[in-house]
Amino acid sequence: MFRVLFLMIALLAGLIAGPYLSGQQGYVRIETANTIYEMSLTTLVIFFVVALAIIYTLEWIVTRFFRLSSNTYNWFSRRKRVKAQRQTLEGLMKMNEGDYAKAEKLIGKNAKHSAEPVLNLIKAAEAAQQRGDEFSANRYLIEATELAGSDNLVVEIARTRILLQQNKLPAARSSVDSLLEMSDRNKEVLKLAAEIYSRSKAYQALDGILDLIEGSGLFSAEEFKALQQETENGLLDEKMNEEGVEGLLAWWEAQPRRRRNDLELKTALIQRLIDCNDHESAYEFTLEIMKKLGDNTPISPELCTQITRLQAEDNSKLLKLVEKRAKRADESQRCCLNRALGYLYVRNNDFAKAAEAFKEVTACPTQLQPNDVMMASYVFEQAGDKAAAEKIRQDSLKSAMSIQDKPAETQTEAKTDEEPTALIAKRD
Repeated sequence: MFRVLFLMIALLAGLIAGPYLSGQQGYVRIETANTIYEMSLTTLVIFFVVALAIIYTLEWIVTRFFRLSSNTYNWFSRRKRVKAQRQTLEGLMKMNEGDYAKAEKLIGKNAKHSAEPVLNLIKAAEAAQQRGDEFSANRYLIEATELAGSDNLVVEIARTRILLQQNKLPAARSSVDSLLEMSDRNKEVLKLAAEIYSRSKAYQALDGILDLIEGSGLFSAEEFKALQQETENGLLDEKMNEEGVEGLLAWWEAQPRRRRNDLELKTALIQRLIDCNDHESAYEFTLEIMKKLGDNTPISPELCTQITRLQAEDNSKLLKLVEKRAKRADESQRCCLNRALGYLYVRNNDFAKAAEAFKEVTACPTQLQPNDVMMASYVFEQAGDKAAAEKIRQDSLKSAMSIQDKPAETQTEAKTDEEPTALIAKRD
């Protein structure tokens, strides 16, 4: 607009000033090597205005052409982006429906034209993995890495998750180690680390991030407790299998006080010491637990089970503690404590007292374990009470026959109820 106005003003000035200067305007002489140009001043002004007009016109044409090309390019680009966005949404819907082949095609086809191409490639890789095409999944991940760079957290998390789905635990372990260095407080990273370390039985590494997992709020209190117990039991097994009793005890002494005061973990330690045939060390730890529990704290069934397995040379101190507890025990604890007491008496060849203890055990039929009947029968015979031994055998036989006579559904329920005690028997 300004250029047109300038040209109009220049032209108007030339037309107005021309007549006044006609008598004294002189002339303009332009001489080149071979040609001489002579013209009036008014003609020069008009020539100058026309030249500017031509230049401005050519500039407008060129600008218009390039603007048209740019608009055309933008139109095609916008069309591709809209199409990619629509196909991405359709692909995500197909993925939720379980049609992974169609989802991969829709999400990955125009990934580079989408708003977030890296995320599209990651989703396409996940869809390919879900349908079992590991080659395509890896190809999409490589493309995502090229776009995002090697240090992109989202791509590395996706890579680790897919490696885990492919059951490539060594590679997943290496990948999650790198992720923890990049962002050790990221919840998704911690979740992947917990699963990978647990599945690969890398309990030492898992133990190193337990505090971070607890602080992240990733798991509920019950879930975290289960993970912690799995980790600590895994560490016990690892030390027992690799370094034996001495290594296991040395590792235990090196643990923080909080862990050494954990009664459940100490009970698990006792179990492994008995498995290694170190009954004396197991006996000392059992005494520690019994003294710390006090008179009013219930004793765990797991500890009772380990007491029945103990074969210490002198169990008199433990025997007194268990006797004291058994006298004051309520109904829920009576069977468990009398079972432990009965086994301690048997170890001392005191079958008369053992028989009294097993009478208390057999008086609680709902809490009986598979080995109780056999052990009670043996104790009664050794104590000279043949009638009691025969009676408990007959009762056991009748119980077994009544279970066989029940309908199939009832038998299934009975087997389900008996499974926990069967597991304990197998562990014994």
